Amino acid sequence: MKLMPYVFPKMRRFGFSLLRHISSLPSTSRTCCLHRRVFTGSYTSTITGHGFQQHRRNMSSSALRQHIQDLSGAEQRLLDKLYEGLIGGQRASLAESITLVETQHPRKKELAQVLLQRVLAYRREQESRNGGKPVAFRVGLSGPPGAGKSSFIEVVGKMLTGRGHKVSVLAVDPSSCTTGGSLMGDKTRMTELSRDMDAFIRPSPASGTLGGVTRTTNEAVVLCEGAGYDIVLVETVGVGQSEFAVADMVDMFVLLIPPAGGDELQGIKRGIIERADLVVVTKADGDLMGPARRIQAEYTSALKLLRRQSKSWNPEVVRASSHTNEGIPEVWAMLESYRDAMLASGELQGRRRAQQKVWMWSLIQDNALAHFQNHPSVRGALPQLEQRVTRGEISPGLAADLLLKAFTSSSPK
Repeated sequence: MKLMPYVFPKMRRFGFSLLRHISSLPSTSRTCCLHRRVFTGSYTSTITGHGFQQHRRNMSSSALRQHIQDLSGAEQRLLDKLYEGLIGGQRASLAESITLVETQHPRKKELAQVLLQRVLAYRREQESRNGGKPVAFRVGLSGPPGAGKSSFIEVVGKMLTGRGHKVSVLAVDPSSCTTGGSLMGDKTRMTELSRDMDAFIRPSPASGTLGGVTRTTNEAVVLCEGAGYDIVLVETVGVGQSEFAVADMVDMFVLLIPPAGGDELQGIKRGIIERADLVVVTKADGDLMGPARRIQAEYTSALKLLRRQSKSWNPEVVRASSHTNEGIPEVWAMLESYRDAMLASGELQGRRRAQQKVWMWSLIQDNALAHFQNHPSVRGALPQLEQRVTRGEISPGLAADLLLKAFTSSSPK
């Protein structure tokens, strides 16, 4: 399975200097101090050795006591209210919790991590009762504009809630470059599903990120699972690099394509097709049935030429219509077959473990880059170097090397 790159090549050069610099700062000036205490002692179940496990449990208890000391009374009451409401299945508490993890306010970001740690502990307890298997099924859906993603999700969502499932939809909208708000408004387009009490739809603006698939999307998935939603659907903006991100946070990646004219195989990146566990040709009804069959045959041939991602599953191409509901039950049956096969082989659990590692390094990359950009020496040299690069006096590579040198030379050894 292909994973996102851990770090940019240039960042490897100053990684150790950056860590040394951060660790040398006085405790009062370090940011995210609450984060460090939150993660201390986490995931004890993955560590072998009884003595070491007991030591980590003691550290975890100490860390928990420190959390309580650091939180004000109002903050503690807020987190207790959100946690109790969330695990109780209250949609309002889930919405407020996702808002908390989406915030850019430094202190609220720390509070969000405390809440997430409690939800993670609750989810681990649920999975332990479930024989170590995940209690929720995560599905990523993407496709080019006009593929009918929202219509497909609404029809599938209504079918699943009718069968007793709880469905959450994390729909990432393109953002306006002017206002930063969502342009498409998926919640208004899924009118029936949005009124369903067993469904939760969270439209979020991409806010300039590629596909909008960021750390907050991954954390929103965790919150939805903690709230008791056993099916989590993540819809991305369109076909592009963002699909590689969503594929690294879900159990199954589904590519939706319309029966359009033209050279369809050139219209979608090969890498996206390689990541797809299932391809669904939408709008397969009426006059479009003929083109849908042709597109299905083309993609079926294309998939045979690609390397398999899994030993337990062969990607397939199917047709479905959100208008007539034809093929919709069969599509979901294939998703269930995929889940059962991957669980039986242990690949699904292994994929989730690998994904956690990917997202950890992704966050390290983001935070390290932010620290680098805000470093006084870098900020001082950056404007002049940018001007020299734009005038063609020096190459971008040399400018990057000079900035890295300014960062490492001024960092404590």
